[in-house]
Amino acid sequence: MEDGGGRSVSRDRPSEPGSTGLAPVDSVETLVDFLRSGCKPTERFRVGTEHEKIGLRAGDHDVVSFDGPRGIEALLERVAELDGWQRASEGGRTVALEKNGASITLEPGGQLELSGAPLRTIHETCDEFHAHLSLMKEASDPLGLVWLGLGINPLYGVDRIPVMPKERYRIMRSYLPTRGSLALEMMFATATVQANFDYRDEADMVDKVRTATAVTSIVSAIFANSGLSERKANGFVSKRLHIWQHTDPDRCGLMPMVFEPDFGFRRYVEWAIDVPMFFVLRDGRYHATPGLTFRRFMQQGLGEVRATVEDFDRHLTTLFPEVRLKRIIEVRGADAVPPGLTCSLPALWKGLLYDDEARAAAWALVADAPFAVLEAARADVALRGLAATHGGVPVAELARALAEIARDGLRRIGHAGRRDADETCFLDPIFEQLELGRSPGSVVVDRWEGEWGRSVDRLIDYARY
Repeated sequence: MEDGGGRSVSRDRPSEPGSTGLAPVDSVETLVDFLRSGCKPTERFRVGTEHEKIGLRAGDHDVVSFDGPRGIEALLERVAELDGWQRASEGGRTVALEKNGASITLEPGGQLELSGAPLRTIHETCDEFHAHLSLMKEASDPLGLVWLGLGINPLYGVDRIPVMPKERYRIMRSYLPTRGSLALEMMFATATVQANFDYRDEADMVDKVRTATAVTSIVSAIFANSGLSERKANGFVSKRLHIWQHTDPDRCGLMPMVFEPDFGFRRYVEWAIDVPMFFVLRDGRYHATPGLTFRRFMQQGLGEVRATVEDFDRHLTTLFPEVRLKRIIEVRGADAVPPGLTCSLPALWKGLLYDDEARAAAWALVADAPFAVLEAARADVALRGLAATHGGVPVAELARALAEIARDGLRRIGHAGRRDADETCFLDPIFEQLELGRSPGSVVVDRWEGEWGRSVDRLIDYARY
C-alpha cells in the first residue's frame, strides 16, 4: 500500500520464524544480499497488482467507520465467511484478510486494498480484480456500502475521516506531520493503483528502476483522478500526487540517485538505512523509534532489541519513493481509477518493463531530461494532468508515445500457447482516455460541476467498483 500498511505479493513476505531473517544483522552487505535474493529468471517473472478503494455509506453518503454493524470490521468478517479468507487481527480486532497469496488490508482512513497474488498474465490479474469486486459487492451491498475508484476522498477531509485501530498508523500519525504539511491527507484521504515487477539481476533492476522513475510522471498523468475533494474542485487534477510532494522528503518522491552511474542494490540500501524508522515490531507490539535510522539500529540496537533482516524488510515498506525497490520493483505513481482503467495500469507497465526493446524506447523519450525537468513535470502533472508539459513537450504527446511503446512491448512478449495470449486489449481504455486528451480527474470535475449537478449519487454511479 502507499503508506506501507499492506504487503505486496506473496513472494515478498517477511522471513518465517527460524529463518536467517530473524538473526541479528549488522552488515550492509547482508542487506544487499537480501535485495539480490529477489533476482529470478525471466520465465519466473510475474505481475502483482494492488488497488485501493474509498468507501461511503450508500444511503446517506456518510463515512464508513471501523465499528458497528455497517462498519469495516463487519465487512471483513462477512468477506471471510463468504469466501474462506483467513483473518488477521490486531488487539483482538480483524484488520486484514489473507488467501492464496493475496491480502485485503485496511488503510489509515478506512480505504481497503487488495494486494493481489503474483500472476503471469494480465488476463489472470484482471480476472482476480473482477472476482474481488464481485466478492466485495456481495459483502458490501447488504451493509449499504459502496467503494469508489478515485484518487482522493471526494466528500470528506481528514477531520471527518475515522481513525482505524492499527498501532502502526497511530505512530505514523504522530511522526509524519512533523515532516510534511499534507502527510495526514496522504494517510487518510488518498487511494492508488500500483503494480509490482521482478528483475533478473542487478543490471536489469537498475534499468527498470531508472526507466520507471524517468517516465512515472507521464503515467501519473494518464491516471490522474483526484481533482474533486470535500465536494468541490481542489485546483489539481491529481491532488494525490501533490499531497505526496508534501508528505516526507526523507522517504518520498523521485530519487535522483537512480540516474547516477553507481546506482545498484548497495546504493539503495545505503539510502534506505539512513531514513528514520517508524517503529520496531516485537512479539506483536509496535515500539516507536522517533529519529532512529536503520543504520543506527544496526549499530546500537534499541535497548536489548537487535536489528534483523526482517526488520529491514519491514522498514522498506515504510519508504515511499515513486518507484520503490524491495525484492520486487513497485511502481506507485497512479491514482485509483474506475474499473475500466484499473487493469490498464499493470498492462502498461508490463509492456514497458518486461520487454527490453520497449524499455529502451521508453527511456529514449526522456533520456535527455535533467532531473530538475522530471521534478517540474511531476508538479505540473499534479496541477494539470495530461495538459501538463515535460521539458516543453506536451505530456499528452509523450503519454501516447509511451502507450504505443507498451503495446508493442506486450505484443513481443505475448504468452504463446496460453489462453488469450494477446494482452494489448488492456491498453484500450488508455487510448480512449488519450483520445479525450484529458485525465480522468478533469472529466470528473467538469461532470460534477455540470451534468451531474453536484449529485453524489451520479458520482458514485461513475466511480463505484
